[in-house]
Amino acid sequence: MGEAICAPLRKGNEVISGKGWLLLLVWLLLAVFLLTAGCRSSNPAPETLSTGEWHAFEGTWTAAGTRRTLHLGSEDRAAVFDLSGSVLLTGAQRPAVGFMARAIGFSDSRAGMQGRCVWTDERGDMVYSELKGQAVGTGNHIEGTFLGGTGRYANVTGDYSFQWQYVIDTEDGEVSGRVVDFKGRARLGPAAGRPAA
Repeated sequence: MGEAICAPLRKGNEVISGKGWLLLLVWLLLAVFLLTAGCRSSNPAPETLSTGEWHAFEGTWTAAGTRRTLHLGSEDRAAVFDLSGSVLLTGAQRPAVGFMARAIGFSDSRAGMQGRCVWTDERGDMVYSELKGQAVGTGNHIEGTFLGGTGRYANVTGDYSFQWQYVIDTEDGEVSGRVVDFKGRARLGPAAGRPAA
């Protein structure tokens, strides 16, 4: 059975393997998450978000990209990563339904992980956050802190946390994964260009 799962796929006479297989799997996982979240979403995110109140959320986050690793002896390693994917939020108070997300960072087996992330919603408004936590690895805890953004997220504050799980982790640095126990809260300030009340 394991050989059947790892065997190359065929598209006509063309064999799909390597990066093509990884991209196909990532897109299939993303499609499943989008369909599942779309079917469950009976409460759309509010068009007008109230400022000054906490908006609690939970959700899913899938991402794929690259990781470049430097081995420092038999047990220590350092790596830089660049991941892109989608964030889908649930909960009646969520600030939006979904975002495209990009995260870059540095992970070290001794010092932990430090990164930055940008979420972009369907309007093009962005949310910026800082990531900190244990070195990136399956099951490790990571925390995010909102640092503001653009448009309706210009003065957003709050935090979120999750655990990372690798779905694919190849020797040539191609990775994809998802987060579990993803939850947080956000408080919106006055939008950019609008004076505080």
